[in-house]
Amino acid sequence: MARIRVLVVDDSVVIRKLVSDLLSEDPDIEVVGTAVNGRAGVQKVALLEPDLVTMDIEMPELDGIGAVRQIRATGNRVPVIMFSTLTERGAVATLEALAAGASDYVPKPANVGSVGRSMEQVREALIPRIKSLVPRAGARPTHVGTGGSVPPTAAPTLRAPAPPPVGGHRLLVIGSSTGGPEALNTLLSGLQPLPVPIAVVQHMPPVFTRQFAARLDRQLPFEVTEAADGQVLRPGTVCIAPGDFHLEIVVEGRSFVARLNQAPPENYCRPAVDVLFRSAAAVAGPAVLGVVLTGMGSDGCKGARDLVDRGGSVLAQDQATSVVWGMPGAVTTAGLAERVLPLGDIPGEINRRVGQPARATAFTTPAGGTR
Repeated sequence: MARIRVLVVDDSVVIRKLVSDLLSEDPDIEVVGTAVNGRAGVQKVALLEPDLVTMDIEMPELDGIGAVRQIRATGNRVPVIMFSTLTERGAVATLEALAAGASDYVPKPANVGSVGRSMEQVREALIPRIKSLVPRAGARPTHVGTGGSVPPTAAPTLRAPAPPPVGGHRLLVIGSSTGGPEALNTLLSGLQPLPVPIAVVQHMPPVFTRQFAARLDRQLPFEVTEAADGQVLRPGTVCIAPGDFHLEIVVEGRSFVARLNQAPPENYCRPAVDVLFRSAAAVAGPAVLGVVLTGMGSDGCKGARDLVDRGGSVLAQDQATSVVWGMPGAVTTAGLAERVLPLGDIPGEINRRVGQPARATAFTTPAGGTR
């Protein structure tokens, strides 16, 4: 079996050695080269034709964002994983890199007392992502923080759709992980103003979710916020679960309300899609539409089953348009998806199912009232 060929791009000799050494320890991975900055990295991508690139963000001559843009400008779709700092500045730069075409990111170790622990943190975050982005038949299984991936040969099994709920959908919930930031941007950009609240779980650290919500809020024609505990979820607005907090939806009076907690991670994730979907199923049942987008692992599958068991509907992104078909693939192969669609077709399907004529202004709440 051919090993996964990786190019390491970083201006720090320490980081280049650390990453190269830990990757070389894995029998499925081969480090085929290193580069000291983005300009050299672009050249070595063309020369070495690696299967995947790890890329620092801040580098001299050409930074990681510029390097990704140049690689993508040539039509090269090689997966690129960015190394990012867990700071406001690092979050902004990482989101720019993802918008430029990077596939995923890994936080740099912070506040770690030993080189050994630093290497372990990077190994735990990086190697599963490499193997998900560049699957190899027969590759040895690796512990993946968000669960296992779905074999690309798995055949889709579609669930027969239930009759539309009386009064239509009242809540839209979305889950995503690897590749999710740009997938969410694409999906939300294609939505018409909807008469329902939208709640999102995207696997991200705390600072990143705040910056991600702010970025979407600037780009989209409707309000996007990072969810706050006790926040009333209003129709036509989007709330994104904050990093390191589960997001649940409860009913208070006649409104859907966001509740945050730091209960143990599920699927090694906090926030977890399963938690959001399970709570939505409990309060709105058949009036919930769930959407599972690209992502590593299987988070969202159990929550999707909760939705289906209570009469809700689930859509899944197809394999061809997913950066990693782990999460939507798990939902699909479990027979929980009513439709498996290319990313570009999902907004239209949501608009068709959830949209109402412009004259409809009342919002029916779970308690049966309007506001």
